[in-house]
Amino acid sequence: MKVLPQLFENNRKWANQITKSDPTFFQKLSQQQSPELLWIGCSDSRVPANQIVGLLPGELFVHRNVANLVIHTDMNCLSVVQYAVEVLKIKHIIVCGHYGCGGIKAAIDNRPHGLIDNWLRHIRDIYRKHLDELMCITDKDKQMDRLCELNIVAQVMNVGNMTTVQDAWEKGRPLSIHGWIYGISNGILLDLGVCISSAEELKELEK
Repeated sequence: MKVLPQLFENNRKWANQITKSDPTFFQKLSQQQSPELLWIGCSDSRVPANQIVGLLPGELFVHRNVANLVIHTDMNCLSVVQYAVEVLKIKHIIVCGHYGCGGIKAAIDNRPHGLIDNWLRHIRDIYRKHLDELMCITDKDKQMDRLCELNIVAQVMNVGNMTTVQDAWEKGRPLSIHGWIYGISNGILLDLGVCISSAEELKELEK
């Protein structure tokens, strides 16, 4: 007996639709992947990376975790970035968070959540760093939205400080890091205006 049969049925319908539009799609896809984009996003099920930007499988290399964090001791994330940059030769790294992020909310609601609190401490550090700015925002929802944005900026800088990225820039490789945020309530992406393509631009952002 198959478990979750509806998902297998959905898969067959999806594969048939793709094959009808392009009979050689899966044959080409099985031979190699050659994306130019790496997406670092949140694990939230409401933020499907490929669909948001209208890209097919094979066009976007994806890494996701709770609250789209880039932590320099996270070997999973470090390995994804290294593979994307050195093997796939991607040209753009997109750090994309979203408004209404449960990880952001859990990080600052002053109650224990178990093991994940260790992960969310990185967001609490960002919160403390920008406490003066955040305390000036009286609307709690807008305050959280701003923290979501500040978290993305921090993660863009963390990506820029990765040795893999620094090495690529030193070698003159074209590699840009972008900070975006997604609105679950309207399905629209917003460019936060944070884009760095060199070590010099990273230093300017960190000031």
